[in-house]
Amino acid sequence: MSTPLVKKLFLMSIFSTCLSAPLTVSAAGLPPYVDGQPLPSLAPMLEHSMPAVVNISTSTNIQVNENPLMQDPYFRQFFNVPNQSRQQQKNSLGSGVIIDSSQGLVLTNNHVIDKADKIMVTLNDGRQLNAELIGTDPEADIAIIKVPANNLTQLPIADSSQLKVGDFVVAIGNPFGLGQTVTSGIVSALGRSGLGIEGYEDFIQTDASINPGNSGGALVNLRGELVGMNTAILAPNGGNVGIGFAIPTKMIMPIKDLLVKHGEVKRGLLGVTTQDLTPELVNAFNLENKQGAAISRIESNSPAAKAGLEPGDIIVLANGHPVKSSQDIRNIVGLLQIGDNVNIEYFRGNEKKSVVATIGKQEQPQLAGEKLHRLLKGTVLSTTEKDQPEGILIEKIQNSSYAWRMGLRPGDVIISANRYRVLNLAELQKVVDPNNALLINIQRGQEGFFVVLR
Repeated sequence: MSTPLVKKLFLMSIFSTCLSAPLTVSAAGLPPYVDGQPLPSLAPMLEHSMPAVVNISTSTNIQVNENPLMQDPYFRQFFNVPNQSRQQQKNSLGSGVIIDSSQGLVLTNNHVIDKADKIMVTLNDGRQLNAELIGTDPEADIAIIKVPANNLTQLPIADSSQLKVGDFVVAIGNPFGLGQTVTSGIVSALGRSGLGIEGYEDFIQTDASINPGNSGGALVNLRGELVGMNTAILAPNGGNVGIGFAIPTKMIMPIKDLLVKHGEVKRGLLGVTTQDLTPELVNAFNLENKQGAAISRIESNSPAAKAGLEPGDIIVLANGHPVKSSQDIRNIVGLLQIGDNVNIEYFRGNEKKSVVATIGKQEQPQLAGEKLHRLLKGTVLSTTEKDQPEGILIEKIQNSSYAWRMGLRPGDVIISANRYRVLNLAELQKVVDPNNALLINIQRGQEGFFVVLR
């Protein structure tokens, strides 16, 4: 059985490490003895931090057809049946963090408030406030909402680039709608990417328990400073296995500024496609440097092409940030705006070079529907973005057009045409015969149906 002295030494070791102080009682602020004295606790820090973490509930009205056949506008038109639909309310729960008490700004995940008709914020003291949406960035899964700025508490923001693997962190959120809950753990890894969770990934990995409803909550250090926003877990068996992910503040804050200023993030274009360096590529290119992102494609007339970059160049540094993978260059460019400069250091063979490229505007290819098929006259088509189902987006449609009368609407996504799966305009053009009827499969929200244009 452990003696009181052994217990005391064990506690001193843990908490002196936790507070990053020398292993002495006075430096760590520990009590002189354990028995009869209060033990070290996170409670004082949490008393200041928890009021800044809020619960978020949303409601969304969705259209539900009474009869599945009513999903087909061609069927309704043929039998002259009116659209029999009703509204159903969908509710969801999540968390948020007050990051500016003077303006009432609350940080959360985009997926927490996506398509919500009403957003309700519940504070730690029980107050319920209606929130308005300021802006969202679906690619990074970040959103900013606003509540009345009345007696709010905000979290101080830490520089997440100073985090190290092994640092202690605390997750605060609203798991399973139970109410505010705190879990603790350590930073398990940094810079996690390639998970396919978001378009831009640079996650903090932690073993602090993050469960459904924790999304949008705070990941704080032992000083009560925000270092990340809880976003996702790896749950192969449907439960928490100690692998959670948080978006770091070094990514959050630049995006937050853009959302507050513009309501959205308009990302620019560098014009490169890159891939990770593998041992095979290192050998094939006869490289001395084994870290970086290999340029595999340069878009014509792009900023990268104008700057003189070429396929086979190995990017190792961008705006002073090391590039160790293709995700790194994507994240760095993703935080830049049109007109910003990016300083790139790269290897061409074993010769190190540098260049400055100016970020350009991303062009979204569009196609007038009548150029594809006469029965699509009055529509404007484009390739969908990442937060939408993959296919062809009907951006605009004239309400006097044949396509409108057949039930097509702006925002519909063409998933297939003439029974061929289509992902972009080029694929759609290949499978459409302008002289014959056109069978298209439409995705509209959670609904899917076929339309025949003849």
